[in-house]
Amino acid sequence: MKTMEAGKRIALKNILFATDFSPCSNAALPYALSVARRYGATLLAAHVMPTESDMLFMSPENWSAAAEEEDKRIQGCIEQLESQLHGLPHGVLTPRGKVSDALAQIIEGHDIDLLVLGSHGRSGIRKLVMGSVAEEIFRRAACPVISVGPNVSRKPDREAEFHRILFATDFSPESLAALPFAISLAEEDVAQLALLHVAVQPAVGIVDREAVTASLVRRLRELIPTEAKPWCDAECLVEFGGRFVPPAERILEVAEDRAADLIVLGVRRVHSNLRLVTHLASTTDQILTQAGCPVLTVRG
Repeated sequence: MKTMEAGKRIALKNILFATDFSPCSNAALPYALSVARRYGATLLAAHVMPTESDMLFMSPENWSAAAEEEDKRIQGCIEQLESQLHGLPHGVLTPRGKVSDALAQIIEGHDIDLLVLGSHGRSGIRKLVMGSVAEEIFRRAACPVISVGPNVSRKPDREAEFHRILFATDFSPESLAALPFAISLAEEDVAQLALLHVAVQPAVGIVDREAVTASLVRRLRELIPTEAKPWCDAECLVEFGGRFVPPAERILEVAEDRAADLIVLGVRRVHSNLRLVTHLASTTDQILTQAGCPVLTVRG
């Protein structure tokens, strides 16, 4: 994905939907379909097939029968998925190997601009040995990711629409990398866009809280590019957190209060121990797992 200036329409040509055909994974499909149609993108669906090493917990005499049963199940799921993708430029990929490795190769080899997945999906022959791989996939993906977490309650049957989008920022370059996506998606769906900054609670009697709020609201408004202002009447919000109220809690509260359909965050990669840290301290995991709506993360 090439870096886009804020206010410019982002280019999504190839979207990848990762699935293990579990209900958690399938919950993310309407979002992949929706974004693909709006941007005229090709939608690739990928299910990573198990290898013999994935079946080591089973006795050898059961390998052949289990593999045959799994192949039949997957073939039925693929046929159903093909029917759901009808009318879109699409493809279905079934590589074998480690899930995160296979998806990383697809993202690179097919020039993927966006990955869509449901988190905590586990099913089939890999259930006992694979566990939840969504976290590793999320951290390794070299493109923006829409994650549909376990607490997303408003799950559409077919295609999804974003009516209210919440973009959270601390004004760092990493967080602002996600702003063009928030603006572009808001324009595509004619959605209400809210910009949120969670500030440290000012000291009582020392700092004028109202003055701080007004200054931060002005700063948020300045983020909206000139070319987007005619249509983008963004709501600018300032909330205060602190030692006992982490930024993640404030973001989740605002998202719930405004019935947000999508939270947008800019993140940066930290290379030690595959840890991922956001511009809002270490809150990405909390937001992804607790949000009542999908979360779009964009690497700065």
